[in-house]
Amino acid sequence: MTTSLLAPETAHTGAGNWVLTLVCRDQPGIVHAVSGAIVEARGNILESQQFSSHDTGRFFMRLQLETDATRDEVAAALEPVIARFGMAWQLDRAGRPKRTLVLVSTAAHCLNDLLFRQRSGQMPIDIPLVLSNHGTLRSLAEFNGVPFESLPVVDADSKAAFEQRVLDAVDEHDIELVVLARYMQILSPELCEKLRGRVINIHHSFLPGFKGANPYRQAHARGVKLIGATAHFVTSDLDEGPIIEQNVVRVDHSRTPEELVSIGQDEESRTLRQAVTWFAEDRVLLDGARTIIFR
Repeated sequence: MTTSLLAPETAHTGAGNWVLTLVCRDQPGIVHAVSGAIVEARGNILESQQFSSHDTGRFFMRLQLETDATRDEVAAALEPVIARFGMAWQLDRAGRPKRTLVLVSTAAHCLNDLLFRQRSGQMPIDIPLVLSNHGTLRSLAEFNGVPFESLPVVDADSKAAFEQRVLDAVDEHDIELVVLARYMQILSPELCEKLRGRVINIHHSFLPGFKGANPYRQAHARGVKLIGATAHFVTSDLDEGPIIEQNVVRVDHSRTPEELVSIGQDEESRTLRQAVTWFAEDRVLLDGARTIIFR
């Protein structure tokens, strides 16, 4: 079985630069066949990366190409190769902004970073809506010209209503990526499954792990030496989804709790930004419980 993933607005566009990603069972002849199909489509390969997973026996490839052929012509040239190798594939415009829904609670740092970089053209994302379980960040979203909605989550019924609004927004805005930018609610297993492979979360990383309120104050009390952040795909197993990016910074006893918070928030913003950018550039492919990142 083959799978094609393509945003609706790209289906009939003309010539230009394209990003092609391919996943299939690893076997001889894949690169040769794909390259031949691109030549047939009058394509020139600008960038090519590939990886064979010995753990899962799968082959991963990302190509960026330019051609005067239309998307349909490129797809037609690839069709025999896709059928032959049983590939899951995606062909999209290089640099096309991904439609991104952002979920937040009260912390502003990650949302502020995403909105600024979208507004300045530094990230290939388009944020049509910010959803929150609090009204705290409304002014920040609206300052950046992005609609903001808040729905309180206080019990099982309001949680279900919020998650239904998420699904409705995904349909209304053709959302391709959902970002939990310090959204402090656990998503239900049902929502995780419906949006599998399309939700990225960010959280702090300490050893030992500090849970509950004020993790940075707990970290200060224990004298941590490293502060980090992890961005990962969301699954029904809490904080166990495939990791996309991690960063760390060294600290020492001289840092106050407030300084640790500031350092940690910078790391969270930086790590989430990188993960979202890679996803938007079609550089993140899933290989079971881990990710393949074509940087």
